[in-house]
Amino acid sequence: MHDFRRRTLLHAGLGAVGAGLLAACGGASDGPKTVVPAGPAADRTEQKPEDVSSELKVALSAAPAKLDLGGGVTVATWAFERRTLGQEVRLTAGTTLAAELSNRLPHGTTTSTHWHGIALRNAMDGAPPVTQEPVPAGGTFLYRFTPKVPGTYFLHPHVGVQLDRGLYAPLIVEDPKEPLSYDAEWVVVLDDWLDGVTGTPDDVLAQLMHGNSHLDMGTAASRSSEGTSDTLVLANGTSDLLGGHAGDVAHPHHLVNGRIPADPTVFTGRPGQRARLRIVNAGSDTAYRLALGGHRLTITHTDGYPVEHQQTDALLIGMGERYDVLVTLADGVFPLVALAEGKDARGMALVRTGAGTAPPPTVRPAELDGLIVTAARLRAAEGVRLKSRKTDVTHQIRLTGRMSSYNWAIDGKPFDMAHPDADPLVVEAGQRVRLDFVNRSEMWHPMHLHGHTYQFGDTGPRKDTAIVLPGQTLSVFFDADNPGRWMLHCHNAYHGEAGMMANLAYRT
Repeated sequence: MHDFRRRTLLHAGLGAVGAGLLAACGGASDGPKTVVPAGPAADRTEQKPEDVSSELKVALSAAPAKLDLGGGVTVATWAFERRTLGQEVRLTAGTTLAAELSNRLPHGTTTSTHWHGIALRNAMDGAPPVTQEPVPAGGTFLYRFTPKVPGTYFLHPHVGVQLDRGLYAPLIVEDPKEPLSYDAEWVVVLDDWLDGVTGTPDDVLAQLMHGNSHLDMGTAASRSSEGTSDTLVLANGTSDLLGGHAGDVAHPHHLVNGRIPADPTVFTGRPGQRARLRIVNAGSDTAYRLALGGHRLTITHTDGYPVEHQQTDALLIGMGERYDVLVTLADGVFPLVALAEGKDARGMALVRTGAGTAPPPTVRPAELDGLIVTAARLRAAEGVRLKSRKTDVTHQIRLTGRMSSYNWAIDGKPFDMAHPDADPLVVEAGQRVRLDFVNRSEMWHPMHLHGHTYQFGDTGPRKDTAIVLPGQTLSVFFDADNPGRWMLHCHNAYHGEAGMMANLAYRT
């Protein structure tokens, strides 16, 4: 059995996969670090532009907006004009996506769109300054690529801490030969929210970067940089599941599909229906423990790739992670609760299949304290496992930093946005690459690799984002099959912007 009780997770389940393989690691390649350059020059080393026999055109107009989060809560933020918060983009694998981003944000504000989890051409990855120049205010950029791997993904900005605003949406790539059997589908997007309520994400980042060991931050902390609203920094939130400190920011709201628990979104179905839930954590600083009251969940996919099916009561989902689950719906009204792990807060939605009174926003389903299956306990479906072969190159990724000084980095060196090519992690096309994430900090980090998926150990799941617990090592493997320059970073938006990023570059 690979599922387990919440209290037995501790530090081992998420962090130690592959630790027994450390003695077998290969050394990093020697030689000059001549790497694939950015932009059009990088594309010359890659595949030709995709077939346009079928194409989906999408307009993404990033602009200031007022959003209704329900319950009378209206916020001023940035969002995609003429699209509701988190409105999905959906297409079939093999269809070309032509998405034009128009920057209608305030003067001087740049932005981009990153297609999280999609293996695509390097110049389309949307990660300034590594793959493109940021799109200036008043400018446009056409992203054009063809997703080949079906799954649950999402899109979001990759400039500053814009992820903590409203510029995101799920990206669903359907399988033209879908092997799963189900009656209904529900895309569930989780998000932690502060923009327009307690200042802006930039206010919070400035406060964090200033250093906060001198502040009393159980609740509201200090005035924002503009002196107009309070910002929140989490001081004492802890979680056994996350190995200690749960996060940095006390977001005032936690959303499920853009709604607060007091006025939740409702999924309507019928008793006995088999529903597929595609769950995306689009948050910036919050891991969610998710459960559907009165039901067990069957995990079928994580980060777009199928796994051997596993039953569980609840999921632990870090920022940037996605899970697909199947559930057979019972008769009545049931809460889908996304507990903000270690933060004493929650998001909630409802499933209604019959008569009954909606539970209160404070409801806590017993499943939240039941069986939890984490990524480290999953096995990749046989058809998507990497073929066994020796490792050609190993890179150790030491995760460093402290909350008090807010000096998050890799190997003690914060990423330099002005010199993104400095000291890259170098690989060569065709290599089997091993990454050892060694967490030397006192906080957990969801580590995301652009342009590739990696595998946990020999038979673990294929993922692009994985939780690395404090004091633990996670070893993952991938094949270097997508030339270019790719970001590798913590998907805590505030940690990444503080410097926990690196550039993984192919040698020419």
